[in-house]
Amino acid sequence: MRILLVEDTPDLAEAIIERLHADGHVTDWLTDGEQANKLLAYQHYSLIILDLGLPKLDGMSVLKQLRQRRDKTPVLILTARSGIDDRVDALDLGADDYLVKPVDLRELSARCRALIRRNSGEIASLVQYGNLSFDRAAARVFVGNIEIELPRRELGILDLLLSHQGRTLSKAQIADQLCSFDDDAEMPSDNAIELYIARIRKKLAQSSVRIKTLRGIGYMIYVEQ
Repeated sequence: MRILLVEDTPDLAEAIIERLHADGHVTDWLTDGEQANKLLAYQHYSLIILDLGLPKLDGMSVLKQLRQRRDKTPVLILTARSGIDDRVDALDLGADDYLVKPVDLRELSARCRALIRRNSGEIASLVQYGNLSFDRAAARVFVGNIEIELPRRELGILDLLLSHQGRTLSKAQIADQLCSFDDDAEMPSDNAIELYIARIRKKLAQSSVRIKTLRGIGYMIYVEQ
């Protein structure tokens, strides 16, 4: 999943990015609210982690304008402000969760997973789809009792497809969720996406899960009956 982190403390931001990367997420990092507000007007994310005390435009204003655009992206507030009034104001403006610094990165990771699950209509970190099991917390995939090894990008694509069951994702939508702005690798081409899908299909051949190609539209995951 692609996450936007808006945080102006470099040491904390780097630690969060490292943790999210270990969880299999792609993270874009911005340090001021004005940049974030402009970016969010056109770029979609699975989750936003937002500080309140930001330069140029505070986090409350970013959140308010996001919701005024009817953007329903989950927002996790991460701030040093511990007052009840700040919590109430943020939640009333449309924040989905609120964490006070200093934060345990394990808790932050769990809260992120919970918000992403909730947004995709799932209840637990363990996704059961046909005879395929995907443990998001541990980043492990099983077909029956057999573990399937998937590199980070293939795991990310599978996660994305499972989060959009019954919906078609275009190659552009998939590619957009695989790279951050600071990623050294280029945005995957259409051919690269096709190759990743082919590899995933081959590794899941013994499962009941299939990935359907809708030519000119994209891909959809389903369980073969």
